[in-house]
Amino acid sequence: MAGTLPDWETVERGKLARRFADRALSRMAGAPLISGNRIRLLRNAEENYPAWMEAIRAARRIIHFETYIFRSDLIGLEFARLLEQKAGEGVKVRLIYDWFGGLGGTSFGFWRRLRKAGIEVRCFHPPRLDDPIEWLSRDHRKIITVDGSIAFVSGLCVGQNWMGGADGDIAPWRDTGVMIEGPAAREVDRSFRQMWDALDPRRPIEDMQESADADAAGSVALRIVPGEPGRAGVYRLDLLTAALARKSIWLTDAYFFATPSYIQSLRAAALDGVDVRLLVPRTSDIPVVRALSRFGYRSLLEAGVRIFEWNGSMLHAKTAVVDDHWSRVGSTNLNLASWLSNFELDVVVEDQNFARLVKQMYLDDLANATEVVLTEKARIRPLQPPRPRRRSRRAARGSAGRAATGVMAMGSTAGAAITRPRLLGRAEAPVMFTAALILLCVSVLAALFPRTLSIVLTIGCGWMALVLLLKSFRLRHLGAAGPPADKSRKV
Repeated sequence: MAGTLPDWETVERGKLARRFADRALSRMAGAPLISGNRIRLLRNAEENYPAWMEAIRAARRIIHFETYIFRSDLIGLEFARLLEQKAGEGVKVRLIYDWFGGLGGTSFGFWRRLRKAGIEVRCFHPPRLDDPIEWLSRDHRKIITVDGSIAFVSGLCVGQNWMGGADGDIAPWRDTGVMIEGPAAREVDRSFRQMWDALDPRRPIEDMQESADADAAGSVALRIVPGEPGRAGVYRLDLLTAALARKSIWLTDAYFFATPSYIQSLRAAALDGVDVRLLVPRTSDIPVVRALSRFGYRSLLEAGVRIFEWNGSMLHAKTAVVDDHWSRVGSTNLNLASWLSNFELDVVVEDQNFARLVKQMYLDDLANATEVVLTEKARIRPLQPPRPRRRSRRAARGSAGRAATGVMAMGSTAGAAITRPRLLGRAEAPVMFTAALILLCVSVLAALFPRTLSIVLTIGCGWMALVLLLKSFRLRHLGAAGPPADKSRKV
């Protein structure tokens, strides 16, 4: 047939495209492809927690544990006793927890107990008068490494919520993690060590030689992508994979509140014939996030993206599978806080067998989900089997589609309410109402207490000025003394 490429040329073009994609992914993520690994998909706490405990019990030298939340409930106490036991056996145990994540669920006495048992504990970004802004950035990672050769990366923290009610009256949270054996586990451990040293540069980790390089354990190639404030590695990676996808993009996210750029990338993929699906929770532990997620649905639905809401208890997983080859599992949510502000860590796997497992898990989850559809009355219907369907390009290109794409912030919603009320629906009402209340409160305070408001602003600005001056002197002193050596690279 005229115009048909010879087989050899098709193969060469395919190889060239793969090399291009590999280089682009490496640059976007800032993480090289690591081969020689074995990876195991772990679903929910019933698979993750036992695997964690088994690896911890087998530890001989070092256990590194980094988590956003470590509750002092039944599950937390079980992990605490196990870590205390290993510390008593002479295993070096280090633990990082996030200050904000621990609020309300963990007492100071719990951390004193761990330290007394010989466990080294460091807290991430507790409030400080000399740095009132820094505490806004969170350590949202959930990783465990054992002897530098086994690593766990997941969306699970340590707490009873993930196991459900002790009496079975409350269903467990839905979440996903992975277990890694091989060279990539070493990279996860490196991320922990860098975080540990950053929290207290005066007392860095000195036992690098205790964790020997991990030998090849399998045939899976993957990337360890550490998210850091301002670097947006996972965000750039998500945008690139959405652009490169040819067949499918299936996403699961706990706190979906994406940027207009990412929304548009998903829309463009769907309009180009890619099967784009998004699974999110129907009920959330942060109700406002659900409202924010819902008022961004319209733009996606009009482009042909299929959206499903999980019918069970809290859906806390953060996963993606693209084109039956590329998968992502980790702690990063599809929102600005995870992409740009928090410390996160994800595993990006390039393996068809693993992708098939993630895809089957996704289909299993859809069996307990309800599909959201866009109708005149914005009704929701039960999940139906996938079927071919026509997409209306005219509707997506019209004024409704263009306007709804930008409705990803409260300001945009308010603007739409003023200029294009016909484009809004019930999903946007809670967010609009909240924005109106905030603006009303600010205006009332400004009118009734102008002097008080000015005093608050003066104190706040003066405080920030002093903090910035202090930081500038510290940076000048650091520049004169020279930066500390990066011991993490001596692994």
